[in-house]
Amino acid sequence: MPEIGAVLREGKGKKIYATDNPDEAIVFFKDEAMAFHGLKRGRILGKGEVNNQICEHLFTLLADNGIESHFIRRIDARHSLVRRCDMLPFWVKIRNRVAGHLSARTGMPVGMPLDPPVVEYVMRSSEMEDPMINHTHIYAMKAATPEEMAEIDRICLQVNDVLMNYLRDIGIELIDFKLEFGRFHGKILVADEITPDTARFWDSSTHEPLDKDRFRRDMDNVAEAYQEVLHRMMGVG
Repeated sequence: MPEIGAVLREGKGKKIYATDNPDEAIVFFKDEAMAFHGLKRGRILGKGEVNNQICEHLFTLLADNGIESHFIRRIDARHSLVRRCDMLPFWVKIRNRVAGHLSARTGMPVGMPLDPPVVEYVMRSSEMEDPMINHTHIYAMKAATPEEMAEIDRICLQVNDVLMNYLRDIGIELIDFKLEFGRFHGKILVADEITPDTARFWDSSTHEPLDKDRFRRDMDNVAEAYQEVLHRMMGVG
């Protein structure tokens, strides 16, 4: 394993460490879970190992479909080697069905299909509770150029198509998910993670959540739901 250096940043479910290569970093996946801007905290046993494997699987799937990401390789159960990106200060939410805050904000019923998908942009700021922004805000903040935003929008919809088609085949419906992006030597790459922490996965038959919503809503079998997503991806059970 490459030598682990200083902590570059820490989020809800991960720590990012420097390495002796300035172009690379190491991601450590934690079991800790947070919701509602940190008001709810807990642990989901084994989540870090499961999310690390899910990221490896999905980022490999994206690469096979011509979508570049920060992912290089999984090192061990909880660590992965990634390209060290200059992360953009916002993230993107792609919604295929109404869920979560979208229902409260619009009055649309939970579960209603969205065609075309709704794409939202959110400023990364826990102090301001991650406010929603638009392209013009992003340009005003000098956070990305119009050319970069066109590329981000294109990538988001391409990732959505790839994931929806893949997950449909293993009995999972992609309700919505978050994507983060970073610059690596001037190129926009998908970064961060795609896991049950950052996506809503519903069982296609029962419509039961297989994601962090179980933790948010005090449902049982949270760890088992994460494991079920991985098992289906691996063709187990």
